[in-house]
Amino acid sequence: MLTKVAKKPYSFPDPYYKYEGGFVGNPGDMYHVRFNTQSRCKIRHEKTGLETEIFLGSPCRAEYTIANRNLFQVPSFEYRMAFSKNNQIKISHRPSEEKEPLAVSKLQNDRVEYSFNIRTHENSVELKEAQDVIDATLSGDLLNAESTYYDENMGFTVTVEFPVNLINLNEEGNQFQVCTGPILVPDLSSWDGKDIRRSFLAHVAFTSFDHVELILRREVDVSEDEKRWISEPRGIDRNELLDPGNRPPNYPPRRWQATTYNEIWEFAARNVFYKSTN
Repeated sequence: MLTKVAKKPYSFPDPYYKYEGGFVGNPGDMYHVRFNTQSRCKIRHEKTGLETEIFLGSPCRAEYTIANRNLFQVPSFEYRMAFSKNNQIKISHRPSEEKEPLAVSKLQNDRVEYSFNIRTHENSVELKEAQDVIDATLSGDLLNAESTYYDENMGFTVTVEFPVNLINLNEEGNQFQVCTGPILVPDLSSWDGKDIRRSFLAHVAFTSFDHVELILRREVDVSEDEKRWISEPRGIDRNELLDPGNRPPNYPPRRWQATTYNEIWEFAARNVFYKSTN
């Protein structure tokens, strides 16, 4: 289990927005954020041997921070952070075949001090048989899984590690089915030689030790009738400007969009379970 701790000072007010990122404190205020990471993804370029890791943080609903009331932002959206140990990684809302501008955001340049606290469980045991997985599940043991696949076209080996938050069992048939998430998977075409620059939010499913299926999240447009209430601000509007006559480029920004899980990837894989007694 990984935890990220961040500290962000708001010493420099935004030149345009009154509530930058939903912050309603005073200039110079500092606030701390601690969140668990929900998955880790290790990526290895086999030709060069270069490796990187990316992480998916736990979500929150868009909120106003350092506030006493009116905590949730409306229009609402889910905020998540994907990051490597150096950069913030874009989480795409578009299908994988669509290309997007990919600006790298350095954590150290974003007024963030950050650290990782890696928690480990001693005496973890690898489970190699379906019956072992069934027994550990019924015993209430803690379970993590790793799914490793090789992308032949791009020449990368990808290993996604995540807690098994949901698993189905057929004890008599000696069957298990993991269906859990979300996890983070990389857009390997965004590799810049050192790091991944785009990722996708996904859920993972598998029923054997040698195959994995991933389903990716994307935006979906809603009807005009639904847009009327989805995009209508209530309470504080995070897009309110300091000076309505001084607008930033491309104002107003695009409001929240609905999402669904739709695109499926399948790979031959090596799936590994690890248990630790609860």
